[in-house]
Amino acid sequence: MKASITNRISDFFVNYFSLSGQLVSQEEAEKNIREGVSFKGTNILILILAIFIASLGLNTNSTAVIIGAMLISPLMGPIIGIGLGVGIHDFNLIKRCLRNLFMAAAFSIIASTFYFLISPVNESHSELLARTSPTIYDVLIGFVGGGAGIIALGSTNKGNVIPGVAIATALMPPLCTAGYGLATWQLNYFFGASYLFVINSIYIAFATFIGVKLMKYKGVSDADDNRARRVRKVVYSLAILTMLPSIYLTYKMLSESRFELHTDEFVNNECKFPDTQVINRKAFTENGERCLQLTLIGKILPIDSLRLALSSKLKFYGLAGTRLLFIQGDDPEAGARNAVNANMGDIYRMAQNTITRQQSSIDSLRSLLAAENTSALMAPEIVPELKIIFPMVNRIGIATAVIADVNDSTKTDTTAVAVVSVKGHFSSAERNKLKDYIEARFRFKNVTVLSLP
Repeated sequence: MKASITNRISDFFVNYFSLSGQLVSQEEAEKNIREGVSFKGTNILILILAIFIASLGLNTNSTAVIIGAMLISPLMGPIIGIGLGVGIHDFNLIKRCLRNLFMAAAFSIIASTFYFLISPVNESHSELLARTSPTIYDVLIGFVGGGAGIIALGSTNKGNVIPGVAIATALMPPLCTAGYGLATWQLNYFFGASYLFVINSIYIAFATFIGVKLMKYKGVSDADDNRARRVRKVVYSLAILTMLPSIYLTYKMLSESRFELHTDEFVNNECKFPDTQVINRKAFTENGERCLQLTLIGKILPIDSLRLALSSKLKFYGLAGTRLLFIQGDDPEAGARNAVNANMGDIYRMAQNTITRQQSSIDSLRSLLAAENTSALMAPEIVPELKIIFPMVNRIGIATAVIADVNDSTKTDTTAVAVVSVKGHFSSAERNKLKDYIEARFRFKNVTVLSLP
């Protein structure tokens, strides 16, 4: 029974995925690939015109124009030819394809650089920016696209696969972006786009090589086996090395995406105020520090209290250590509408600014008052302990003091002072022991002990 089910499943997959009877001969497939390798005359002119079209599309942020340029471009030919050459050990084909691909890329970058040098519009748009940060997904697109390409070239029913692969792998936009980077001397665009083009080229060729092996194409008769092994090692090494930076960029992209997702959740759940609304949020990283900037409108909220209340909740959303920034103020347009004229509107806005400054002062004074209240409670708190540990102490007072430098008033320091009244002699050892006790008890860094006569 089990054997029957296994056979049925096997027959099902063989029936739907078998390539027998659907592949052309190796000679015919090779002929089609080799014809697309050459880059002379019309192919070069078509490539340059396609580059200009793609540059226009990137310049105007037109997706339709960019897709049209990718359909026109003949760049796929030498890339697939490299994979075929590695698969059948045709080293002359590999050299010719590499040379043609290099020349095609060079002509493309020169043409796009020339275009962006003379173009009156030199602003980078979203389609252009998307070509400068390749990730592991671009690796997968190149590999899967290359696999689809070699299967289509080796089969009798080619359909629209090759044009589709050209669009999916997007070989043209990175070359245009590299030219834009050179024209505007923004090298981050140039290197990012060049890296994306290299990724696409290597993994299309790598997928073609694997496809050639799976379709069991025979190698050339005079192939050097040792040289073929060395070439394969180079191919595997290049595939791994080009993948590594994309893995890091993918991790960085996912971290930023997760950070933005957590900030959205935090703002939606925690930033709900009765008379104040969050009208904008911005999550970003600055100098290695994650920041969340909130723009508030409505009733003015005290910044110190707001930051203290929200900071304690960040850890519950995976945002521990995130710096909170606030931009707030009453709606000036609402104030102006309620004013009898433009001058009253100005007075209204000035009053709101004054209130904001006064609220900041109040928050600071509250912090100072809290610190003073804490100091006032220190001495009474330790009186029961002093009776046992330091029976010679009659009275004690503890406070914090700001020490100013007489020669430089900008230099200040904060220290704790303990004033004690003792019975009898108060030795240096007892003074130091009391000093160490107070420092440990209240976690002070430095305490000065003064004894009253």
